[in-house]
Amino acid sequence: MRNGKVNPGLRLAFLVLALLVVALLLGVRALDRWVAATELPAAAIAPAGPAVSALVEDREGRLLRAYTVENGIWRLPVTLDDVDPRFVKMLLAYEDRRFWRHGGIDLRALLRAAWQALVNGRVVSGGSTLTMQVARLLENSGTGRLGGKIRQIRLALALERRLGKRDILNLYLRLAPYGGNIEGVRAAALVWFGKEARRLTPAQAALLVALPQAPEARRPDRHPAAARRARNRVIARMVGAGVLPASDARTAMNERLPATRRPFPARAALAADRLMREQARPTAGATILRLTVSRPLQARLEQLARQHARAAGKGLSAAILVMDHRNGEILASVGSAGLLDATRRGFVDMTRAIRSPGSTLKPLIYGLAFDAGIAHPETLIDDRPLTFGDYAPRNFDKRFHGTVSLRDALRYSYNLPAVALLSAIGPARLVARLRRAGVTVRLPGGAAPGLAIALGGVGVSLRDLVVLYAALARGGQAVQAHLLPGAAVTMPQPVMSAESAWQVGDILRGVPRPGTAPTGALAYKTGTSYGYRDAWAIGYDGRHVIGVWIGRPDGASVPGLSGAKTAAPLLFEAFARLKNRLDPLPPPPPGVLRVGNAALPVPLRRLVVAGSARGSGAADAPEIAFPPEGARVDLGFDESGPLTPLIVKLRRGTPPFTWLVNGVPTAVDARRREVQLVPRGPGFLDISVIDARGRAARRMVELQ
Repeated sequence: MRNGKVNPGLRLAFLVLALLVVALLLGVRALDRWVAATELPAAAIAPAGPAVSALVEDREGRLLRAYTVENGIWRLPVTLDDVDPRFVKMLLAYEDRRFWRHGGIDLRALLRAAWQALVNGRVVSGGSTLTMQVARLLENSGTGRLGGKIRQIRLALALERRLGKRDILNLYLRLAPYGGNIEGVRAAALVWFGKEARRLTPAQAALLVALPQAPEARRPDRHPAAARRARNRVIARMVGAGVLPASDARTAMNERLPATRRPFPARAALAADRLMREQARPTAGATILRLTVSRPLQARLEQLARQHARAAGKGLSAAILVMDHRNGEILASVGSAGLLDATRRGFVDMTRAIRSPGSTLKPLIYGLAFDAGIAHPETLIDDRPLTFGDYAPRNFDKRFHGTVSLRDALRYSYNLPAVALLSAIGPARLVARLRRAGVTVRLPGGAAPGLAIALGGVGVSLRDLVVLYAALARGGQAVQAHLLPGAAVTMPQPVMSAESAWQVGDILRGVPRPGTAPTGALAYKTGTSYGYRDAWAIGYDGRHVIGVWIGRPDGASVPGLSGAKTAAPLLFEAFARLKNRLDPLPPPPPGVLRVGNAALPVPLRRLVVAGSARGSGAADAPEIAFPPEGARVDLGFDESGPLTPLIVKLRRGTPPFTWLVNGVPTAVDARRREVQLVPRGPGFLDISVIDARGRAARRMVELQ
């Protein structure tokens, strides 16, 4: 005895002697009954085994997110099939060489350990089998008391009778302690090496063999020297056991130890958390939720969102949603710029937050106008000041652009033509088609739909917009978006005809690109909400639709934020990370009318807006004094152009004036009431002027 304590070597010898005495006293039959009467822990006989962490996996079964069990332990489901075979060989060679042959206890190992303990006065080698270690882990019993050791032996013998060898190994792989709140080899491999346990280096496997013997004293992040010594002892013994060649052992001993504990994977974390709350938990077994998400794509886009949010400014977040519009599968769901970034409220899932969509609903308005037969992409419309009752919309750039085609009006996202079209088709119809597409529409205070919806006066989510643009990409046929694998569910009624959907997509292909982004292969639209609170960009190719959002989750205004400048670059970079090339957009359906304005039926050549010109009829409204309406003016054209310019005179109105010829601005901020125009050739000329108060005048003349 030392200081009143029993020598560990004597304790082990007493244990072996006690076992022999018990066996002699009880006899074989009594020993058999004693083992048979053993009550096994519930965790050992439950079909699913000990409680394990709930998991969320990607479409290929790769781990996206894991959750602790009730007591805060990370214990992931794992079996022999999930572990590197070399680790299993090393574990058995080091801990229990006769595992496959003994019945729960290894008398030879116990006798050897007892003799070595008596001779050396300390424990030189342990006599516990892996089955005995599993028994201890199941009951969380210590190893120091004689009674506890006998209980472990009894339970080990019972486990061998009731379970197979593979089942016992599976229990060890799941329960072995690895420091802190980490249990099981799979959780340990993720924490210490950032990888699954299927492919371990010899050094990594050796460390995972050594750690459970003293999980706190050998933690590599806290006690690297002790961890290295323990690992290298395992490696050295593996050479003697013929498991490792000497050359591999030397390399393994020089391999670096992990210096820090890695966080568990948390890809698509916000989507995973929501689905785990919504899904019913199974009554037995591990909860494993498989999503349609692709982990490699998710990881690339999460990094991209962080980069853009940081570049955009303090407190800003970003969200990205990718959908395969052929079947509605969500391939990536980035809800924020970082789950743990409190400065950007990373805990808020902005793919589902309700925000103003800005101009992103305009394509649907145009598509419905095409569908109703009241407009065509080449139909002309006046972009001029209009009032609709007490609603007086303005363009984003606060300018008016005169007569434009609907194609250009949508390409450049002019507000007034969109409101005029919505007034023609009706806001209620727009809302009905949004709902038909699967979009959840939130109207302010439950109010009736109004014309302000055209410019973002409604609440939708990024997910809603992705669903809407998927319908455009699919020829007007909407599909439900889903994160859980399953058959595609197509909405029963089309949002619009295939012809109108193609026409909208053809226009969106021509939207100006940011920077050096390629043209033509991607149809997309941007939007900026009231007060510069939300920047949007939604686009699609022949297979995928991607929606992005940038802004502050708290809804605060961000001066300078815009869809075109802030969100569009993120959209194109997201498509670039999706794959190397874009899938081509579909060809036009047979029924599409592809002609210029002059070849359109007369009712489709110009859209008459059902509104009133702001300021028209006022005594001081601008009026073109010369030339008169319908005049024929001979400018003497030759090969070089007109011999004389066309003089246009204006009376009344408030300067400065904006002059437009055939819808193209010719003079901006002009203060003179007379301008000289030099037309390129003879023909009809549409002349418009807009004064500082937004009032307009117009003349159509014929040049000869």
